[in-house]
Amino acid sequence: MRNTLLAALLGAALATAWGGPAPAQDSEQISDGKVRIGLILDMSGVFADVTGPGSAAAATMAVEDFGGSVLGKPVEVVVADHQNKADVAAATAREWFDTGRVDAILDVAASAPALAVAEIARAKDRIAVFNGPGAVRLTNEACSPVTVHYAYDTYALASATGQATVKAGGTSWYFIAADYTFGQELARDASAVVKANGGSVLGEVRAPLNTADFSSFLLQAQASGAKVVGLANAGRDTTNAIKQAAEFGLTQGGGQRLAALLAYINDVHSLGLPATQGMLLTEGFYWDLDDGTRAFAKRFHARTGRMPNMSQAGVYSAVTHYLKAVKASGTDATAPVMRAMRETPIDDFYARGGRIRADGRMVHDMYLFQVKTPAESTGEWDLYKRVATIPGDQAFQPLSASRCPLVKR
Repeated sequence: MRNTLLAALLGAALATAWGGPAPAQDSEQISDGKVRIGLILDMSGVFADVTGPGSAAAATMAVEDFGGSVLGKPVEVVVADHQNKADVAAATAREWFDTGRVDAILDVAASAPALAVAEIARAKDRIAVFNGPGAVRLTNEACSPVTVHYAYDTYALASATGQATVKAGGTSWYFIAADYTFGQELARDASAVVKANGGSVLGEVRAPLNTADFSSFLLQAQASGAKVVGLANAGRDTTNAIKQAAEFGLTQGGGQRLAALLAYINDVHSLGLPATQGMLLTEGFYWDLDDGTRAFAKRFHARTGRMPNMSQAGVYSAVTHYLKAVKASGTDATAPVMRAMRETPIDDFYARGGRIRADGRMVHDMYLFQVKTPAESTGEWDLYKRVATIPGDQAFQPLSASRCPLVKR
């Protein structure tokens, strides 16, 4: 497993005094003189552009902005590439917790690796906070006292985008879904929303992860006659599907419309406005929402050459929230830190009045955006116009519908 670790020290290890409360002197206090945060990411595959180096940079920025230390101990960030394999992610998490002295894992790109890491975190009684994956199962059947789902999930994406599209006349749907946990759950949740709002689902086809040629799937969608082709995928799969749909003329005069159920700003920027204009999408963050988002985005862009997306900005927020909880607890022990994380509201540029529920869901506002036309855009990253703000209590699955065993008890 050591060959899979980049083990890059991305955070500053400054031993400057923090000026907070004196560290506790009990056995739970940090034992090795450091607080280690681990990121298990897709650094080179289909999700590298929307998580990967950008998420690592966001975590580093958070540590630096916190002062490089907590309780007088330096904070270290380590990174691993899971290669989009659940077994690699699980083995990395196990090694980090057993011998690597990693205190918490914050972010695991993709749902299947995240679900595997969640089980390791539960078994080892260590904290894991997820920003990259979308599977709502993380706060349902797979919930645990030590895990948090931070940025978004399939329920929120499907609910906002599905309702808006049906109300705008997109009443019949055909889904092209990624054939793994995330894609299957996203298509399922979106189908339920479409039907609940009076629409119909004419069919669904599943495409393997990292599909280069979507022609056969797009032809099936085209033949269905559905008004809307719902893309229940992410990363490079989404951009490939949108690009090839335009080439096929599926959306240009073809009488059909694309609904990208998870499209990041990176995807829209890569494809360009001529191919994506008018598309509706739901996100939990946009760089141009207000002064706070713009200030963070400006610094992130200076470091990476790109604007942050909702997962990357969420990593910054989650790392900061975790470090605040360590400071407030006077220790990095799991139980008191998790208690502080749950009791403390999240108020930053990413979430205003955000909170972590009993099922581990971090509840915050989500936003429905429409991609601008080339004529409406005033710059390279001026890509969205906000259509609606969906309050957190409406965006995410209600706690009353949760299948989390912790909630049932």
